[in-house]
Formats: sequence, structure tokens, C-alpha cells
Amino acid sequence: MRTVSATASAVTAVLAAGAASVVVGRLASDAALKAPAGRPLPTEPRLTVHGTAAGRITLTRDLATLRPGVYGLAGDGSHAVVGPVLEGGPHAADTVVRRLERVTHGTLTAGDAAWLTPNLYVGNPRTALGLDHTDVDVPGELGALPAWFVPGDRDTWVIAVHGLGTTREHALNLMGFLHARRLPVLALAYRGDPGAPRPPDRLNHLGETEWRDVEAAIRYAVRHGARRVVLLGWSTGATMALRAAEHSQVRDRVAGLVLDSPVLSWQATLRALVRARHTPEPLLPLAVRAAQGRAGLQADGLAEPAGPDRLQVPTLLVHGPGDEVAPWEHSRRLARRRPGLVTLHTVPNAPHAAMWNADPEEYEERLRRFLTPLL
Repeated sequence: MRTVSATASAVTAVLAAGAASVVVGRLASDAALKAPAGRPLPTEPRLTVHGTAAGRITLTRDLATLRPGVYGLAGDGSHAVVGPVLEGGPHAADTVVRRLERVTHGTLTAGDAAWLTPNLYVGNPRTALGLDHTDVDVPGELGALPAWFVPGDRDTWVIAVHGLGTTREHALNLMGFLHARRLPVLALAYRGDPGAPRPPDRLNHLGETEWRDVEAAIRYAVRHGARRVVLLGWSTGATMALRAAEHSQVRDRVAGLVLDSPVLSWQATLRALVRARHTPEPLLPLAVRAAQGRAGLQADGLAEPAGPDRLQVPTLLVHGPGDEVAPWEHSRRLARRRPGLVTLHTVPNAPHAAMWNADPEEYEERLRRFLTPLL
């Protein structure tokens, strides 16, 4: 009886441990599978506003606040734009002073919590940039997908697809540049976004299923006068663009890809997001397995360099080693294997999906050179 009792206790303990592992894995995988649109990723530090003055803002000193470039600064009910670090002037050793370009809405006062974001603009193309646009519905697999359409004279359209932690407002950073080159732009909200249908399981699939919404956007563009399209994506939006160019039945309409901080390994990205939540290292494999089971993610094929039968259009990769979410090494490997087709522009000291923010003029010049022969 003692042996039976001991065996039963051991089995119970094993089952309890297994159940606990499943729960832990599910909770940890939420860092990527339930990342809300428009909220900072866990890799982005929470900052404190220490004070503002004319054209200046003082923030917590952090590697993030020392980055070069221009960024949005979002808080609860506020949004501002901050420029370069300002040298000189009195400030505490644990703070950084940056140029305060403008306050879009709300107020910023000492003690407020905030975080840096790639989004310089909020609103829509008309309210943010003064550009005429139309609100359109793209017929998608799960229902109508809201999108902004900014018209242009050319018959090559740009379809812009945001990624993790952002919304279609991210595309506003480049909308003025693209409009100045007479390119029609379709900025898409896809499944799970505000105003768009929610996936049945309420999870992000890191591009695995969402790419079908990009395919729907290509079909919409072709029906409304596009001869060809360029897919411009950030983060998992870049993954979606790459998958659409590979799998879509209308991939022959894709003239080129612009992939900013592409997630080429969902496992590496999930590990990074889970690790940023201070999850113990031994639990990371549980999170990966849980994510794969919950979201039906396939083997990490995008991490491998695309072969001739997979990547067939000119591609501009914009990425850098400072990306803590999507490893730059995968982009570098892809560019090395496909030198005639893929161009890699490396951006140092830029966080995930913010390559433009680090140096807007250089980014737009690279983009101009890439787009010109495709038009």
C-alpha cells in the first residue's frame, strides 16, 4: 500500500508540474501572441518625464533616451515628438535632455510616465499631414479591413503594413515622402487591429495567417487601378509582405518589397519579448512550445535564407544590430545569400521598427533609390 501511495503521489506531482508548465508557457507566450496594437513592446523601457522647458524635455537617462534621431513620446493621454539629445545645460546625472519638437495633444508634466515610439504622427493622413485621403474597406478573409487610401498619379501603389505594437499610424511617417513622388498609398489595418475583424482565437499569428489580409489589399489595389504594387512592411508587417510575395495568388503583381526590421524568426522574436518580461531563461522553451501550439505556427522557415523559388522580386532590407526584437543577423544572412536581389541598408543604434527615426533623410534617400527603377 505504501508503494502504491508513493507512486500515486509521484504521478500527481508530475501531472501538477506538467499542468503548471503549460500554464506558465501560455502566460509567457502572451508577450507576443497578445501584444496589443498601439502599446509599447516589453523591450521598450518605461520612462519618466522630469521636466519641460521651451523646446526641451528632460527624461530618465537610458540607452533608449540616448538614441540618435527623432521619436514619438507617448504617455497616458498625451503624445509629443522629441528630437536629438541636447548637450550642455544643467541636468541631473540620471537624466537626458532632448529637443521637444512639439506636443501633439495632452500635456507633459514632471512625474508622468512615457515611452518612446516610432510614431511621429497620430490621427489620419488629413489631420496629421494635411493630405487628402479616403477611408476604404478592403474585403478580407474575416471581413472588411479598414484602410486609408492616399491617391497618386502613378499606377504602382505602395501597400503599407505595420507590425507589432503599432497601428497603421506608423505609415504616416513615410506618407508625405511617398505622396511627394505621386505614389498612391494604401495603409492597411488587418485582423486584430482596432476596427478590423478579430481572429477567432484572439491571437496574433506573427504573420502566419495575417499575410492573407495583405493579399486582400493587393487584390483591392488591382481592382482599383494598380498595375503593380510595392509592399512596405515593418516588423511582422514585413513578414506578412514577404509571405504574400511568396504565397499569394496575385504575387505576380508585386514589383518589390521594402522590409523594415523584418521578423524572419518567430522563435527568436518570441524569446526576445518573453525575456524582456523578465521570464526566467529555463521557461523560454515552454513559451516557444506554447506559442507554436496555440497559434499553429509552422517551423521557423523564414529564418533560413530564401531560395530562388521563394524570393523573386527586388527587396530592400532596412535593419540594424540594435534591434532587440528581430535579430539583424537573419537579415544580413538573407542579403548575403541573394546579393543580386536583396539590398541591405544597416542602421546602427535604432530600435525595432524605428530605422527611419534614427536618420529620416538617409532612410528616404535609400528608399528613393530603390523605388525609382520600379516605377
